[in-house]
Amino acid sequence: MGISINKKLATLLIGGFSIVFANSLHAKNSSVDYKPKDYVWTTQSENSSASMPCGGHDVGMNVWVENGDILFYLSKSGMLDENNTLLKAGRFRLNIKGRPFDGKDFEQRLCLDDGAVYIKGKGINVRLWADVYQPKVFVEINSKQKTDATLSYESWRYRDRLVTKAECQQGSYKWNIPKDCTTFADSIKAAESSIAFWHKNRDYTVFDYTVTKEGLDEIKDELYNPIGSLKFGGRIDMPGFRFTGTSTGAYASTDFKAWKYSATAIKQTTISIGLYTNEKEEKMLTAKSGLSAKKSKTFSSKWWHEFWQRSFIIAEGEGAKMARNYELFRYMLGCNAYGEYPTKFNGSLFTFDPVYADPKCPFTPDFRKWGGGTMTAQNQRLVYWPMLKSGDWDMMKAQFDTYLRMLPNATKRTKFYWGHDGASFSEQIENCGLPNPTEYGKHKPGDDPGMDRNAWLEYQWDTALEFCSMILQAHKYCGMNIRKYEPLIEQCLIFFDEHYQYIAKKLGVKPLTADGKLMLYPSSGCETYKMAYNPSSVIAALKTVTEQWGAASLASRIPDIPLRVIDGDTCIAPAIVWARIQNIETPQLYPVFPWRIYGMGRENLQIGRNTYLKDPHAVEMHSSKGWKQDNIWAACLGLTDEAFRLNKEKLADGPYRFPAFWDPGYDWAPDCNKGGASMIGFQEMLLQEKPDGEIILFPAWKKDINVKFRLKATGGRTIEAEIKDGKIYQSN
Repeated sequence: MGISINKKLATLLIGGFSIVFANSLHAKNSSVDYKPKDYVWTTQSENSSASMPCGGHDVGMNVWVENGDILFYLSKSGMLDENNTLLKAGRFRLNIKGRPFDGKDFEQRLCLDDGAVYIKGKGINVRLWADVYQPKVFVEINSKQKTDATLSYESWRYRDRLVTKAECQQGSYKWNIPKDCTTFADSIKAAESSIAFWHKNRDYTVFDYTVTKEGLDEIKDELYNPIGSLKFGGRIDMPGFRFTGTSTGAYASTDFKAWKYSATAIKQTTISIGLYTNEKEEKMLTAKSGLSAKKSKTFSSKWWHEFWQRSFIIAEGEGAKMARNYELFRYMLGCNAYGEYPTKFNGSLFTFDPVYADPKCPFTPDFRKWGGGTMTAQNQRLVYWPMLKSGDWDMMKAQFDTYLRMLPNATKRTKFYWGHDGASFSEQIENCGLPNPTEYGKHKPGDDPGMDRNAWLEYQWDTALEFCSMILQAHKYCGMNIRKYEPLIEQCLIFFDEHYQYIAKKLGVKPLTADGKLMLYPSSGCETYKMAYNPSSVIAALKTVTEQWGAASLASRIPDIPLRVIDGDTCIAPAIVWARIQNIETPQLYPVFPWRIYGMGRENLQIGRNTYLKDPHAVEMHSSKGWKQDNIWAACLGLTDEAFRLNKEKLADGPYRFPAFWDPGYDWAPDCNKGGASMIGFQEMLLQEKPDGEIILFPAWKKDINVKFRLKATGGRTIEAEIKDGKIYQSN
């Protein structure tokens, strides 16, 4: 059982441990200036899968040294082509004459405190970083002696490429590949000491295909289209280098063309790469605007240092690796702090050559399973929930704004299909707000055109409520101004109220039950319990968000969470009834997390524990793989040994060289929904709150393992606590 903190100075003895409380819970400042440890390699890497992340703003690099060359992939949020594939900007290769990185002096260091990668060799140092305040990358070269160097820009999109059926998952067509589906060539223009590259989407894109497939051509001109005629690209400026020609080659499984620039007798130079995703940004790039390398280094380093002051977790013994990998993954999230689009659950900005993630995928570096512009909400939410307690509230804006941009299309399709108000957001949703066209399925005359005819996704609309709750929680944590998001929350709630009354009147005479409650049928408990009546996950979502929003009228129409008895103990039921089980999720535990109706410091804690421990399907599905949430539920229920075991498994080193590059799991590598779920579970072991805001310290942490943390709580509170040699200290 965890420890409840009262706001007055107190000393308690629970379970033989001395608990010391000091200062006020509301104190926001700490004298401790936290500096995370660097992450260091002293040998070169074999290939791109053994790369190190580096990024900032909305730019990500995979950096590695292979056969004496420094290489890095470069990605930017929002570089989405006609097929809604998230394209990389390209691959860069720096060769220094004399192979200075081949000796014993080699070191590749990720300095988390300033967000940069340092590569050291005999007599030479290279610093790579991304600016936090603009989508720009710098490569700073310093040599003790004059040396020659060659920088190559390598592009596999130097030509059009037909997309194969197996490869088509990288975009929105998925396995329903149209004839002659193509990734079109980029335009690349070399100058004396610079090179520009860009991609201009054709007028016809997968958006147009989606609109027609879903029967929305009548309102097409009213719909938001984020990728039609989109132009994106970048410019590389290389002082001291001169264009020397092109060459061809192959890396991993993909051919490329290289534009080569050479420098002679250089000691110091800084290469800059600016990126853009619209015409306006391109013009700014051409004018060479933005911060200089010197100012960027100063300002970006300062931002990263302040980033680590928001929160931290330090642990010893069995917890040490968990804390380190938590920190490394949080760094990866920080690399897309200010993107137009949220961090993608299926690899973020750090995917590498796909053949190293799956030998059956010998495709270009642009490939990832589950799409680039498609958002699988059930996976995506896990990336953003931990940002509340980590204090990274500014980074949540990209996710919130994405839903806000999609809102008009979600409300328009609702009105067009069913004639009522509200926003219907599907589970597999495009960045325009419409269902993914392949997951939408095949419809016959007489079918409900607004429903995804998909065995996994039919009638699943509730995940959007998690993002509504995140918005409301962000306001509760830090006072975030959420006024612009209020229409999103309102329309999501209106949809459930109006749609299920609409369905009830179609199936029968009355829109509500005899006691005035909604009849949530047909509905869905996640992707798992299908054709369900009153699924507990949907009811819990509606109960929590209406309470947070203050929607009293709707709250009165929400039915009770269904319960059932298993071996004499009361458990949460998946639904009142259901027709089949389609997937491997456990929606009967969603009332524990994310909805926090059952758990530590709440009534009926035992019902949540019974469900976790006794529900046959829940027990069968226990796992630490991928997006699985058992680690979170165990922590929220105070099941210390179980929570520690599962979180230790979740936060173990991944199979690639960088520990937080986790295997594809159910999705793709690096698996960011696994990273998010791991962060949540770790946080919940250390810090929870009762409904009234009273803090619970270490509700699921082993008291014999030293740990120290700084995390955020509601009301703008910063909570610092420590277990040291069996004693628990809390001080701010």
